[in-house]
Amino acid sequence: MAYNRKAFSNLPQAPVAARKPQTDTRHGLTRTDDYAWFRADNWQAMFKDTSILDPQIRSHLEAENAYMEAALGDTAELQKQLFAEMKGRIKEDDSSVPVKDGPYAYGTLFVTGGEQPHYFRTPRDGGERHVMLDGDKEAAGKDYFRLGGLGQNSDHSHGIWGYDDKGSEYFTLRVRNLETGEDLADVVENTSGGGVWAPDGKSFFYTLQDENHRPSKVFHHIIGQPQSADRLVYEEKDPGFFMGVGGSLLDDFIFIDIHDHETSEYRLLSTKDLTAEPMLVAEREEGVEYSMTEGGDVFYILTNDGEAKDFKIVEAPVTAPGKENWTETVPHEPGRLILSHAAYARHLIWLERRDGLPRIVVRERATGAEHAIAFDEEAYSLGLHGAAEYDTDVIRFSYSSMTTPSQLFDYNMVTRERVLLKTQEVPSGHNPDDYVTRRVMAPAHDGELVPVSLLYRKDTVLDGSAPCLLYGYGAYGVTIPASFSTNALSLADRGFVYAIAHIRGGKDKGFAWYEDGKMEKKQNTFKDFIAAADHLVKEGFTSFDNIIAEGGSAGGMLMGAIANMAPEKFAGIIAAVPFVDVLNTMLDDTLPLTPPEWPEWGNPIESEEEYNWIAAYSPYDNVANKPYPPILAISGLTDPRVTYWEPTKWVARLRATAPEAGPYLLKTNMAAGHGGKSGRFQRLEEIAFEYAFAIKVAGKM
Repeated sequence: MAYNRKAFSNLPQAPVAARKPQTDTRHGLTRTDDYAWFRADNWQAMFKDTSILDPQIRSHLEAENAYMEAALGDTAELQKQLFAEMKGRIKEDDSSVPVKDGPYAYGTLFVTGGEQPHYFRTPRDGGERHVMLDGDKEAAGKDYFRLGGLGQNSDHSHGIWGYDDKGSEYFTLRVRNLETGEDLADVVENTSGGGVWAPDGKSFFYTLQDENHRPSKVFHHIIGQPQSADRLVYEEKDPGFFMGVGGSLLDDFIFIDIHDHETSEYRLLSTKDLTAEPMLVAEREEGVEYSMTEGGDVFYILTNDGEAKDFKIVEAPVTAPGKENWTETVPHEPGRLILSHAAYARHLIWLERRDGLPRIVVRERATGAEHAIAFDEEAYSLGLHGAAEYDTDVIRFSYSSMTTPSQLFDYNMVTRERVLLKTQEVPSGHNPDDYVTRRVMAPAHDGELVPVSLLYRKDTVLDGSAPCLLYGYGAYGVTIPASFSTNALSLADRGFVYAIAHIRGGKDKGFAWYEDGKMEKKQNTFKDFIAAADHLVKEGFTSFDNIIAEGGSAGGMLMGAIANMAPEKFAGIIAAVPFVDVLNTMLDDTLPLTPPEWPEWGNPIESEEEYNWIAAYSPYDNVANKPYPPILAISGLTDPRVTYWEPTKWVARLRATAPEAGPYLLKTNMAAGHGGKSGRFQRLEEIAFEYAFAIKVAGKM
C-alpha cells in the first residue's frame, strides 16, 4: 500500500452509521442509499437554529468528531507549532492602504489579538483614523461571526454593514451613523450580505435569500421603514439563476445581475427614478455571458457573444444599451482570456490571461493607445483593484508569486509610474532566496499539458523522497493563482513540495480549459490531477508514497473522484467541505445550489444521458472495496453550499465498503458553515489541523 499505515495504529472503534435503505428510481435505474437519513428533513430551519438538529444525527456527528480527535490526538503539539508559525508570519496590527473616495480614504485594520476587521476612515490626504465599525466588538460572545463589509453612502454620513452569526450565509443588514458609530433602528434580515445605496443616501437596494437559500428577489429599503414595507423591485422566477445587485461609480445606475454559470442577463434601474421598472439590457441566451461597467455616456460590456469564447469588450450608448447597439471595442483573440474590466473618465482597463499568466492592459479612451502591466517571474498572481472614483488617472493593483510576498501598487495610467504602497510583512522573517518557485507541464491522458505551480526550499532534495501536498480545484472556471501563501511555507520548511495543479474546469489556459472540464467532459478534471501526480513522481519531485492530495468544495469532489480512480497514488487525502454526493444533490431541486448548478454538472432529473455522466464519477456512488489511503473530511453543520450530510454519508459508506483501508476521519464544525471558522486566526487553526494530518501521514512528525 502506498500510504503510511503505521501513522494510525491503535485506533479506537470507528463509529458505525446505521443503515436505513432508501431506494430511488430514475430513468429506469434504481439506486439504494443506506445513509440518506443523515439529510435532516428540517435542514432549512436547522441552518438558522442548530439546536433543532435530530438528536440521532447530532450524536453520530459528535461520535465522528471524537474518533477524529483520537486519531489525530498525537498531532496536538504539532498543530500548536504550525499555528504559531503561521500566526508569526502575519502582522497582527496590520492595516490596509486606505482607498480615496471623496473627502475621505477608507480602509480596514486588525488589532493585536483581534480576529475581526475594523473599518476606518481618514481625511482624504491622511490624518487621524476614525474607526466606524469594530468587528471584534460586534463578534463578542458569538461562536461564529462574519462581517459582510461596510458600504458608505454618497454623502459619507451613513454606511450599510452586514453580518452572519451562524455560518448559514443569511446576512442581517444594519445602517450605521459613520460619525457616531451608532446603528439606526433598521434591521433587514435574510440577505445575501450587502446593500447598494441610492444617491440620496436615504434608501438602499438588497437581495433577499428565500427559504432554499437562493437570492431570488431585489428589494428597495427606505431608511426608517420596517423591512415588511420594502418594495419588491425585481423577482427572478427561474430557480436556476443567481442574482446580485450593484451600483455604478457615477451613482447613475443600479445594476441587477442575473446569471448562472454560463448565461447572464442585466437589468438597469436609473437612479433618476427609483420607482421605475428595471430596464432589460440583453435578454438571456443560453451560453452567452456579459457583464457591464459604466463609462459616462457609454457602457463597456465584457461578453462572449458571437463565438468570442475568450471574451471581447463592446460598447453601447447609455441611453440604448441593447445588443443591437453593441459595437466592438476590444476584439476577441483566441487564447487571450479577458477576465474583468473597468472604465474611468479617460481610460478603459482590463485583466487578461495569456499562456496561463495574467497581465493588466490600459487603453486611453480618446486615442485607443494601449500598454500592459506585466511581470517576469515563471509563475505569479496579479490582482486588479481599480479605484473607488471615476475621474481618476490612478488605479491600484497587487502582485505576488509563490516566493514573493504580496505588493500593493498605485499606478498612474498616464505617466505609467508605479508607486509601491505596501509590501506584505512577514514578522517572523522571510527570505525569498531560500525558496524556489517553478511551473512544470504535466502531460494529460489526451495529450494536453497541465500546468503545475511548485514551491519548495532550495535545499530540498529532489530524488523522489520529498513529501508533496498537491492541491486542486477545477470547477466553475475558477483559476487558482500562483500567489504567495505564508501558510504553505510551514510545509516547505519541513521539506515538502507544495504544488498547485491547474487542471481543466478552471480557466487557467483560457475558456476552452473550463469547457473541457465540465458536463460530459468532467472526468478530464480528475484525470488531469492524476496526471499531475504522475508527472511529479516521474520528474523526481516526490513519490506516490509521499503525495497528500487536498481540495475543498468542488475540489472536494475532485478528492473523492481521484480516491476512487487511483487510491494507490496518494498517501493521504484532505477533502474540505467536499461535494461528494453529486448525483443525489443534483437530483434534489430543493437544495440551495442545485438548479443553478445544472449547467456545470448536468441535470439528471430531465436527462438520462446527464444522469449517467454524473453517476459515472459521483464519489459517493462509486465507493468500492479499494486500498483507500487515510482520508480526512471536513464539513460545517450550517453549510448551505455543501451540506453537512454529504461528507457524513461519504465517510460512512467508505468505512462500510472498504473497512480494511483508510482510516476515514470526519470533522464537523458544529458552529460554522462553508468557509469554516470566521476569525482571522481561527482560520489558521483549521489550516494547521489540515497540515498536521498531512505531516502525520507523510511520517514527518
